[in-house]
Amino acid sequence: MEIRPILSAMLRNKTGAILIALQIALTLAIVCNAVFIIQDRTAKMARDPGMDVDNILIVNMAAYKPDYNAGNAIRANLDLLRSLPGVVDATYTQSIPLSGGGWSDSATPVAEEHPKSSVSMGVYHMDEHALNALGVKLVEGRNFTHEEVEYVDGDKYTTPKLAIVSRAFAEKVFPGQDAVGKNFYEGTSGVTIVGIVDTLEGTWPHWEGFERQIIFPTVLESEYTRYLVRTLPGQQDEVMKAAEQKLGEQHVGNFLRRVRPLAFYRDNTNSGDHAMTVMLSLVTALILSITALGIVGLASFSVRQRTRQIGTRRALGARRVDIVRYFMTENWLITSIGVTLGSVFAVALNYWLVNLYDLPPISWYYIPVGILSLWALGLLAVLGPALKAAAIPPAIATRNV
Repeated sequence: MEIRPILSAMLRNKTGAILIALQIALTLAIVCNAVFIIQDRTAKMARDPGMDVDNILIVNMAAYKPDYNAGNAIRANLDLLRSLPGVVDATYTQSIPLSGGGWSDSATPVAEEHPKSSVSMGVYHMDEHALNALGVKLVEGRNFTHEEVEYVDGDKYTTPKLAIVSRAFAEKVFPGQDAVGKNFYEGTSGVTIVGIVDTLEGTWPHWEGFERQIIFPTVLESEYTRYLVRTLPGQQDEVMKAAEQKLGEQHVGNFLRRVRPLAFYRDNTNSGDHAMTVMLSLVTALILSITALGIVGLASFSVRQRTRQIGTRRALGARRVDIVRYFMTENWLITSIGVTLGSVFAVALNYWLVNLYDLPPISWYYIPVGILSLWALGLLAVLGPALKAAAIPPAIATRNV
């Protein structure tokens, strides 16, 4: 197949070819970034949270008595919740996992009053029942003891001396080392790691420190308290009703605000990502369909314009496969120009998205896969018009020359 005659024919109808090439370029840029975002958000939603999300309830309480004793109320509420039928364990918590709101801090492996570099982390304050209530797996070290848990006034908080950390946090602060027994620092306040859990996710799914979590053995006494209750599988509804009834009957100076499954908070946090993935999937399908129809339209127009040329070639001995190959090659050239421009557009669009929306950079292989996909789409789209052109009999040319 000679390229020069094809280029000459394209130049005679360069407006259509340029518009299709630009359409392909924009399609590659948008589709590559859209598919990358869809896969990134889908992967984040599918991560193993490391905890028994489907069997955890979150109980929120608030004080109403002027002489409210938060410490006594928290102890009474926890004793009641742990005694309910169907409850595996319960703990105090100041943050709701996967909820989109919580507590973060930063740590360094050495004491520095003004750290030049630090590792961000999510912070949970819980008691010695935390690991069992969350359903997380302790892989190194030990759990907190009852004596190590401190009840402190929330307004007089100071950094605790002990912590259980996630494996992701330990590997980030002490790479390649055994972190149990080592100290990390919040400024100049040293914290000793007593245990490491396999996986523990935080509260902000899109935060870089989402999997770098620590648990302090601390209960913060305040007017608003929150409990994390793990139930037996299939017992969540019964425990929820019992908790609402018993906590309502218990007069320790506070009242029940709400009881909700942890899955409610997780689904609410993920709802935006669900909507985005659906919208981007529809946009991707729409753009690919429009691009395919554009290629079909241009190819069909070319066939109608070149009926005499095709017939003449057929009369001079050109085979049907030669006609099909001609239009396929022409389309491949247009698509190649489009994907070349589109590769530049895709990188530029991703750079803009990364800086504006704090998204991760696109993986390198998305653009080559996008190029191959658009080549295949272009060849499939032009196949019908090309076969139609190849079916034109030589007699057409004889009558029109």
